[in-house]
Amino acid sequence: MIQLINNTVIGNELALVWGDGSECYIPLETLRKHCPCAACQGEPDAMGYVVKPAVAHTDLSFQLVSIQHVGGYALQLKWADGHSSGIYSYELLQSLA
Repeated sequence: MIQLINNTVIGNELALVWGDGSECYIPLETLRKHCPCAACQGEPDAMGYVVKPAVAHTDLSFQLVSIQHVGGYALQLKWADGHSSGIYSYELLQSLA
């Protein structure tokens, strides 16, 4: 099981320290552009086709306001533009690093 020991914003990156001692740094812009929520990634319609909305970002879209732990498996990030519905699993975070 993946364990997150520490997370902090350094400049324009999210720094993560994992239970095995490894560290990774993910640009905030990358995090926001890969937000896993349905509003950003789309969701299936009644026929099963994924409907992906157009997402417009501003400078506020890439400013992280807060980080909340979700269980022992994910982080929920709140952005300065008010967006906060994405839950980033530890696996997703590691894949973005």
